[in-house]
Amino acid sequence: MKKGSINQLIIIHNCFRMKRFVFLLWLFVGVIFADAQTVKKVESSVSQQSINRSAEKLTDALEQSASDEVVADEYRMLAQELSGQSDYVRAEDYLTRAVALYLKTANRGLTSDVYRELAKVQESQNKREEAMANYRNAARYAPDDVRQSLNENDANRLGDMDLMSQSVYVQKNIDLAATTNTVTEQIGAYRQMAEIRRAQQDNPGALRELEKALEESEASGESKDASFQIRQEIAQTLAMDNQHREAIELNKQLIEEARRTNNPKTAIIQLQMLATSYFDAGESAEGIETLQTAYHTALEHGLTFDAKNVLEQLVEHYRKEQKTAQALAAYSDFVGQLETLVKNDNTLVDENFFRLLEDRITQLEKERALTDELITRKNRFNNMLIVFMALILVSLAVISKILYNNLLKNKKIALQSLRREMNPHFIFNSLNSVNRFIAENNEREANKYLTSYSKLMRAVMENSNRDFVPLSAELEQLRGYLDLEQLRFKDKFSYSIRVDETLDMDFVMIPNMLIQPHLENAVWHGLRYKEEAGGVSLTVCRENGIICVTVEDNGIGIKKSRELKTEHQKSQLSRGQTNTLERIDLLNHLYHTKIQMEIIDKEGDKTGVIVRFRFPLKPPKMTHGLQIRASEDATRADLQSM
Repeated sequence: MKKGSINQLIIIHNCFRMKRFVFLLWLFVGVIFADAQTVKKVESSVSQQSINRSAEKLTDALEQSASDEVVADEYRMLAQELSGQSDYVRAEDYLTRAVALYLKTANRGLTSDVYRELAKVQESQNKREEAMANYRNAARYAPDDVRQSLNENDANRLGDMDLMSQSVYVQKNIDLAATTNTVTEQIGAYRQMAEIRRAQQDNPGALRELEKALEESEASGESKDASFQIRQEIAQTLAMDNQHREAIELNKQLIEEARRTNNPKTAIIQLQMLATSYFDAGESAEGIETLQTAYHTALEHGLTFDAKNVLEQLVEHYRKEQKTAQALAAYSDFVGQLETLVKNDNTLVDENFFRLLEDRITQLEKERALTDELITRKNRFNNMLIVFMALILVSLAVISKILYNNLLKNKKIALQSLRREMNPHFIFNSLNSVNRFIAENNEREANKYLTSYSKLMRAVMENSNRDFVPLSAELEQLRGYLDLEQLRFKDKFSYSIRVDETLDMDFVMIPNMLIQPHLENAVWHGLRYKEEAGGVSLTVCRENGIICVTVEDNGIGIKKSRELKTEHQKSQLSRGQTNTLERIDLLNHLYHTKIQMEIIDKEGDKTGVIVRFRFPLKPPKMTHGLQIRASEDATRADLQSM
């Protein structure tokens, strides 16, 4: 061969070795898009099409703003497709994204499974530390004890460099998988055990483990791809164990199976493995012939990169055997067909389409992240607004409660003050009566009067801290008052008290000292000015579910009494009635009850006044916190001053 030809061969060979071929290849890729109508339609890579379909599904899920779990499922499916084609770098990336979304969904089972898949992909890249950490993550999120133990065993296996210890952990997983009939895990553990046996230079042991894996795979109906991969490992192990003839026969079977399933890429890879077995067996001619078959298969199916890889392997063997002419002819043939090959290579289009899909996925992820951030900010603002409004409402409620309590307190104090207002005439007249008894040396009457007066005042003071008292207690006070007035005005009037026998006087509650002022008015302003003896009656009865209390006298009446009284006395009478009305209004407001009062001045032949009260039969609810406190304070002050 001429020196120039040898130099040309060396230059071309160096181009391949220095990867300049890649630049030349991508230069021709532009032809596909520049003249699309000239592209010859050939069958694309089935695996790449499957990857593209998964990427399209993921794109659709992102475009449709699907839920986190749906998007995570699509990430996982795409990662599994990529892992099946040994594209572990991309598979790791998509599994990492899937884990992040599964963590947000709080689905422990799926989170654990994806952590385990991520660990396996990282282990395939020899990232032991990362894989070990993710096996532990998978164990932490495992929903059951079996999956937890499987992942812990794998984490411990990666953490121990001793092959014997590793085999112990793998055997534990085999036993666990067999017990729970988890076929996929069992097959994977057998393959791991075979790898350990190969590392121990125990190729027969590795073959036994692989045979178990193949038996389980075929018996369980696992995918044909899994069985095919196991048989590939068996062929490789046979070659390592120098069983070249068995390896050659098995590789031939795998090639035929790949051709039957119309999988040219797998057939090419298997042809390369068969050629290696031939070369290891010393059958160089058969090996070169097999590589040539692989090369022509790649050209026939338009698989540019596969043709380039086979050509490099073929030229390497030509170089070893110093067949320079054949090597140069092979290079020349490849370069001459390169343009047509690139045009016919739909795998380049598929791969480029996948890259475009990846760019679209990245863009959609950014848009999704931006949307999520906007939603998060909006929700944060809304939550802050809700909290702020809640604080305002709580503050208003607290302020309203304080104001309401203050209002109640003021009304209670006002009610207490009204109740404590006593007619000065009663006190002064009582003292005058005592003074008169003393002046007349009527010590017995004076003592009797003071005794009755003190009993009455004690009863009034004991009940002064209550807005409502039992009817029995109120009647006792009124009877004591009337007895006292009878001592003062001898033979001037008589009184009677009649109560409905069906009433439980200890259960019926009426306002404290609300009736007494009207008894006092009857005595002092009605009966006192009457020439003959008069009478006053107090009647308590039940009427239509209410308590009716009637005070009736046969005195001179309101009209006649006003004519006889001075202006000062008129104002005193008016103030007594006003006091009663104000108390009734406060009691109705504080206790949500309906107390009524009416005053009737008799006309015609009959003289006198009728005062009628109506009280609810059911006791009012004593629910106000200020009900007793103000009364007790006032009572305590009164007792201290006595």
